[in-house]
Amino acid sequence: MTLQGNPASGAPRYIAVEGPIGVGKTSLCKRLAMTFDYEVLLEKSDENPFLDRFYQNRRQHALATQLFFLFQRAQQLQELRQDDLFRPALVADFVIEKDRLFASQTLDTDEFQIYENVYRHLTLDAPIPDLVIYLQAPTEILLERIQRRGIPSEQYIERSYLERLNEAYTEFFHYYDSGSLLIVNSAQIDLVSSDSDYNLLVDYIKELPTGVHYYNPRPTLL
Repeated sequence: MTLQGNPASGAPRYIAVEGPIGVGKTSLCKRLAMTFDYEVLLEKSDENPFLDRFYQNRRQHALATQLFFLFQRAQQLQELRQDDLFRPALVADFVIEKDRLFASQTLDTDEFQIYENVYRHLTLDAPIPDLVIYLQAPTEILLERIQRRGIPSEQYIERSYLERLNEAYTEFFHYYDSGSLLIVNSAQIDLVSSDSDYNLLVDYIKELPTGVHYYNPRPTLL
């Protein structure tokens, strides 16, 4: 099996960029969409009315926050499924499985059971990306990037929470087998501001065969 490529761009037609908070997935998603002339599908975190409260008090607002995200993401992907025959080439900054990953880190046992029942009913027909790009970075780098971008609510994120989330991502993608996967070590490269770093990744994506691949480039010397 080969990736469902876009002849005009040389890239798979449906790409999803994933990774923990602060790793740069949305910025890379937008840049890839511009490069390949793809439509972009972004999470709408700013529409979640519980998110700010969650970062300040995770225990109290975890279930409401997670269920809102689940309904929102499922609706976005279901709309893709309904228009599948006419779906344009697309790059997204999430996969639906990430919702369950976050839920496993934020909900207690009883809440997670409620969440699981809802999840199973909402995600049965979610389309699968032709390629998932998983951006990796150590927790200390994620914290630096979160502080640098200065979103007020994110400044409440604790290192311990981010560490657990980072570990959960690593474990999830270790067993990922739904489609082709590119694991990118983004710790010492700048895929947003450095054209050299970004263009090297784009060239790699264009030539990528199916399967699991690791991209661990050396940083560009200035």
